[in-house]
Amino acid sequence: MTYKAEIPYGCYWSTPFARWQGAFANLHAIEFAAHVVKKELGKRSLSAQAFDHGVLGFSVPQKHSFYGLPWLTGLAGMGQIGGPTLMQACATGVRVLLAAAQEIECGLSSASLAVTCDRTSNGPHLYYPNPRGPGGTGTHEDWVMDNFNCDPLGSHAMLTTAENVAKKHGIGSPEQHEVVLRREAQYREALADDSAFLKRFMTLPFDVPDPALRKTVTTIAGDEGISVSTPEGLAKMKPVLPDGTVTYGDQTHPADGNAAIVLASAERAKELSRDPKIRVRLHGFGQARVALAYMPEAPVLAAQNALVQAGLSIERMQAVKAHNPFAVNDILFSRSMGVDIGRMNNYGCSLVWGHPQAPMGTRCVIELIEELVLRGGGYGLFTGCAAGDTAMAVILEVSEA
Repeated sequence: MTYKAEIPYGCYWSTPFARWQGAFANLHAIEFAAHVVKKELGKRSLSAQAFDHGVLGFSVPQKHSFYGLPWLTGLAGMGQIGGPTLMQACATGVRVLLAAAQEIECGLSSASLAVTCDRTSNGPHLYYPNPRGPGGTGTHEDWVMDNFNCDPLGSHAMLTTAENVAKKHGIGSPEQHEVVLRREAQYREALADDSAFLKRFMTLPFDVPDPALRKTVTTIAGDEGISVSTPEGLAKMKPVLPDGTVTYGDQTHPADGNAAIVLASAERAKELSRDPKIRVRLHGFGQARVALAYMPEAPVLAAQNALVQAGLSIERMQAVKAHNPFAVNDILFSRSMGVDIGRMNNYGCSLVWGHPQAPMGTRCVIELIEELVLRGGGYGLFTGCAAGDTAMAVILEVSEA
C-alpha cells in the first residue's frame, strides 16, 4: 500500500549522538530537542507556522516531561500545534513516525513534526510511595540502569535475550566480531570527505549549548565516543555472562541525542521539500512480539509484516537498516531474510554510534533515505527491536517526483 503521508526531502535532521556522561549529559532532553528544532527549521527556511500537528517520543523521563509535545513545540515557537507523547523504548522512532502518518492519513493534519529525544545520562531515580510498606516506606528504581538489567516479566537483563538467541541459532563470538568490524568500516564511509554523508542531515561541527541553552560551551566534530576495534582486541574480550558469547565489544553503548522528521500530505510535501524532484513515500509498517527473552528475533517478524503490508519482497529492498544493540541481531536477520550481512547498515548503525533509544530509529530512517538518494532511488527497509521482545519496521521509497 501507499500512505498519503510523505516525507519532504531534506526536512529531517539528527544531532550527533554522544556517549552517555559525555557532551550532552547535562542537557534536558526535551528542552535540548526544542532548541535543535528551532535551529534546524530556520536552517531549512521552514516556518514554525507551517505545522498543524506534532508527535513527541522519548523513553527516559525528564523534569516536566508530563507536558510532553505541547511543551516542546511551545519552546520551539510552534505554540499553535498539539499532539501525543509516545514511548516504546527503542521502537519509539518508528512508532512516532507511524502516529504522524496516521494523522495525515485520516485528514486531521497536513504537516506534522515527528520528534524524538532521549538522555540516558544522569537517568532519573524514582521513588514510588507505599503507605502500606514497612514503616510506610516505598520502592524505588533507577530508570535507566534498573530497566536495562531487569525485564519485570522474566527478571532477566536485555543481554540475556541476545544470549538466548545466540544459543538457539548457533551464533558464536567470532561471527559477532566479524560483524562489528564490518559495521565500523561502514561507519567510516560516512566520515569520508569531511563527514560528507552525515552533513546531508546533520549540522557539523555541532555547537553544544549550556544547560540554559544560552551559550555554546563546546563544539564537537561528530558522534562522540565511537570505538575503533581490531580483530586482535575483540578476540581477547571475554563474554559478559559466564558461558556466553556476547562481549562488551559486540554490543552497543547508551547515548544521548535527538532527531526529527517532517511528514506532510503529498501537496504540502512538495511545497516543503528541499528538492521537489525527490519524493519519499511510505509503503508499509510492521510490528511484532516474540517469545519472552528472545528480543533479537522480533525485528525479523516486524520486517516480514511490513513487507506484507507494502506488497513487496525483501529482494526489492535496495537498502536495509537495522537497529543492532547486539551484533547477534544482524546475524539472525541476515540468515532469516536471506540478506547479505555485508550490505546491511551502510554508513552506520546503532551498534557503532550508540543507543539513545527514542531517536535511534529516527536517525536510521533518515540515513536510509539518504542512502537511497545516493543510489538513485528505490525501496528501503528499517527494522529494530525494543524492550518487551517487541519490534517495529517501516518500508519507504525514494523516487523522482
